[in-house]
Amino acid sequence: MILFILAYLGGVLTILSPCILPILPFVFARAGQPFLKSTLPMLLSMALCFSLIGFLGAIGGHWVIQANQLGRWFALALLFLFSLTLLSKSLAEALSRPFVALGNLLTERFSENSGLSGSNKQADTTHSLLSSVAIGAATGLLWAPCAGPILGLILTGAALNGASAKTAFLLLAYAAGAMSAIALALTAGKPVFNRLKKSLGASEWVRKALGVVMLLGVCAIALGWDITVLTQISSANTFSVEQKILSWGMPRSAAIKDNSPKPKADTTSPTPSVLPRLEAAEAWLNTAPLTVEALKGKVVLVDFWTYSCINCIRTLPYLKAWADKYQKQGLIVIGVHTPEFAFERDLDNVKREVKKLDIQYPVAIDNRYAIWKAFNNEYWPAHYFIDAKGVVRDQHFGEGGYEASEAILKRLLAEANHEEGANHAVKENKPSLTPPSSQSVFALPDEKNIASPETYLGYQRAAHYVSDLMEPDDVYSYRVDKKLRLNDWGLKGQWLVNAEKAIAQKSGASIVYRFRARDLHLVMGTAKSNSVERKESIDNKGIKFRVRLDGAAPKVNKGLDINEAGEGKVVEQRLYQLIRQKDTVQEHTFEIEFLEPGVEVYAFTFG
Repeated sequence: MILFILAYLGGVLTILSPCILPILPFVFARAGQPFLKSTLPMLLSMALCFSLIGFLGAIGGHWVIQANQLGRWFALALLFLFSLTLLSKSLAEALSRPFVALGNLLTERFSENSGLSGSNKQADTTHSLLSSVAIGAATGLLWAPCAGPILGLILTGAALNGASAKTAFLLLAYAAGAMSAIALALTAGKPVFNRLKKSLGASEWVRKALGVVMLLGVCAIALGWDITVLTQISSANTFSVEQKILSWGMPRSAAIKDNSPKPKADTTSPTPSVLPRLEAAEAWLNTAPLTVEALKGKVVLVDFWTYSCINCIRTLPYLKAWADKYQKQGLIVIGVHTPEFAFERDLDNVKREVKKLDIQYPVAIDNRYAIWKAFNNEYWPAHYFIDAKGVVRDQHFGEGGYEASEAILKRLLAEANHEEGANHAVKENKPSLTPPSSQSVFALPDEKNIASPETYLGYQRAAHYVSDLMEPDDVYSYRVDKKLRLNDWGLKGQWLVNAEKAIAQKSGASIVYRFRARDLHLVMGTAKSNSVERKESIDNKGIKFRVRLDGAAPKVNKGLDINEAGEGKVVEQRLYQLIRQKDTVQEHTFEIEFLEPGVEVYAFTFG
């Protein structure tokens, strides 16, 4: 229910966003019509059409994107024709004849069956209704591509959990919120509209003026001028507000936790009381398949993780130390690898990273989110503590809290062994491990100096973006024309941006980001698509890139994956550490330039 309310509120916020501007001329062109007979059918049709396009996007893949582009042109043609009808009465009458004939036919049939007589007034009403529905459907097609991050939340949820009735109703809730806001604006503006017509005594002039506005709107959208104009508008942008709503509803990397209170799970999705079945895992690494029955009598620590998540990576030394230290006392650590990005579903990628990270405890592959959903989990990383009877006794989300977590393990082991055999482990006061080296990727984050958030580069969850307005699923040459403030970022050069990533299309494509943190990481991989400049598959030599910090080589501030000159290569699909400030942590402008096409970039993370 909470997610439905958030989707509705996100839709309400849409009217404050520049994204809504291109469709307003078409909506307000109906302002002078009766609300119930004209405006309401138009809004309902618009909402249903938008929801249908969004739902198809959740289940249909790239072909739907292409279909939506065709639908966009069809919508523009329909609205162009409607604009002309406002400018020309004769054309409006000619185009309305089929609708009037249909209305007369329906009226006659209704009259025959009911014993009533038809009327031209009823036919006109039918024509008005059908016209409103058609305009609403066309406007819905235009609106669908720019619905913003809340739509991204809904479609990402569909990708994670499968398209369902819930997805459809979430889309309808979002559309209903937007339609409510528009209806309120139309209702409030209608008296002004009517007063204007009366005072001027020129309803015909007003109708033609609306036709001109609509015609200009159609031309602007067809030529892409709306993109240029909206890029320059920031005062009414609701992106940051929507991003906050998004953060409440998305599966996400949990905040760093230590002595702070643990985040509470959604009360509609409580943590299960017993260990859920594990047979839904698609594969197991480092072990034969495990079952609940086989784990009875063992204390189990379940860790939800994904290999490109820096928060997850930094918890691994503790998990590995506990697995090794308490194995003989009856502890089993299970890593449930639930992917965030598509490339993390590739079993070979996961096997490579498990080996590289030296993870020797069992790892369950949860590509379908089956185990994730059985736990009602919401975070990476997330730890669930299960006692020897299979009861879930505690949980912890995010990094930190290692001493408290180990205390829980000691207590559960002591219970399982009836205070025997585990006494040594319980009473031992030595720390489980020496904190990781400050030079290691596992090093604890510099929490006091992290002022930059995890930032996604795909259009579904992008925030603080300052380049030209993103062209979804299309190749476009981007630029950054403004001075960057803290956490602003932008694209330069030719990119193809899709829902979860951006793909460099030509050499020289780059990303700039104004950040403050000790560490800067970027999740990257290589694309093997024929849509990029270099046609052949990218080989193991990788894609070269160059990093600059305030326009200069990073030198001593280099990360683990570049040299002091800022040079590096993208070979594997994983998280790359590009900056680690050695001395005082300061605010800097980071830039990465790719010297060849074909790189895929997903998200920035900091530490």
